[in-house]
Amino acid sequence: MTEVKLTKNELRLQQSRLLQLQKYLPTLQLKKAMLQAEVTEASIEIVKCEEEFSRIRTQVDNYGELLTDHLPFDIRDSAKIVKVHRRYENIAGVEVPYFEGIVFAEFSYNLFDTPAWVDAVTAGLRTLATAQVKIKIAEQKKLALEKEWREVSIRVNLFEKILIPRAIRNIKKIKVFLGDQQLAAVSQAKVAKAKIERRKKSLLVG
Repeated sequence: MTEVKLTKNELRLQQSRLLQLQKYLPTLQLKKAMLQAEVTEASIEIVKCEEEFSRIRTQVDNYGELLTDHLPFDIRDSAKIVKVHRRYENIAGVEVPYFEGIVFAEFSYNLFDTPAWVDAVTAGLRTLATAQVKIKIAEQKKLALEKEWREVSIRVNLFEKILIPRAIRNIKKIKVFLGDQQLAAVSQAKVAKAKIERRKKSLLVG
């Protein structure tokens, strides 16, 4: 760390720096609190998505016996994802993803050659795949928010525990030094004045 200069200019610089730090710190603290709230909300969202996935999976599992029937195609192909649509929103300076929709691969079959339940199973598998994607996007959102929260937390700690205390210490150190200099100058002036007075008196007596 560079040794602070014990000058009036440096004092003004340190005081200005301290004011800037103290002015910006509340903004950082607010952003940290906002991000913490968003992370908590994202965690709740993940839990809800997981509960929804579990509910849908239970429904799809009920089709288990039907899936053992011989079909001329793999019904799991009905839930192949071609594209996931996301939108992004800025939250406290972070671009976070939101689920918009899914495009599934084209899947067709002959209605006359397949059981009637195939439509229901196809819909169930696609709903399950959608629920799984929603979980992944919610997790991505949480990760992005947590990353920003950690970075802001580091900056808040830097301000609170290092930069502001350092500036305060520097200001105090410079003020003490300048004060001591001023006292020394006054003392020297008094000594010089006393010497002049004594010289004047000695001349008068002589």
